[in-house]
Amino acid sequence: MVEQLIPFITASVMLTLSPGPDIIYVMVQGMANGKKHGIVTALGLATGIIIHTSLVAFGVSAIIKSSETLFFIIKLFGAAYLFYLAYQVYRSNPQIAYSSEGIKQKPLFRLFKQGFIMNVLNPKVTIFFLAFFPGFLWEPNGNTVLQFYILGGVFMLQTILIFGSVALLAGKISNYLNQHERSGLVLKWLQIIVFVGIAVFILF
Repeated sequence: MVEQLIPFITASVMLTLSPGPDIIYVMVQGMANGKKHGIVTALGLATGIIIHTSLVAFGVSAIIKSSETLFFIIKLFGAAYLFYLAYQVYRSNPQIAYSSEGIKQKPLFRLFKQGFIMNVLNPKVTIFFLAFFPGFLWEPNGNTVLQFYILGGVFMLQTILIFGSVALLAGKISNYLNQHERSGLVLKWLQIIVFVGIAVFILF
């Protein structure tokens, strides 16, 4: 279990740190409306992970119990999808675009709900979890639903910690990114390395 959780946590942290719409939205809320609003946004986004974990846990667990071949195909699909994501990042503009202009302050509960809905209604998250999680099961013949929920809980916890830190340090992070033009390029290649590394781990 520990042998699988350590690389899972490492990969999860690297992925969460890499620039994407969710983490940028948290930073923008923190910059525009203060730390509390950024943290509530982070909590809403992270809570949506429960839904995606449940979809993957029960769906993939049923497949594992019915056919080892289908489970192997899922892992191949997962690796292929991660290679595709790496290629998409490679083609993307490394410049991180964000702006806090025009961001209106919303009630905290509404902000939490918006973050939750943003995450739940994003089908790419479920697809990513489908590609990412099966490769880290430590006992495919055991209680896979429980294992998926443990992985989902760990992913959710580190997401809250990282997004929360981004909310608290939003101003300093934005200043650093503005002062270091090459930071976007570094983060871009970090994403590529992480996606390719996870894909190779899943395959071999």
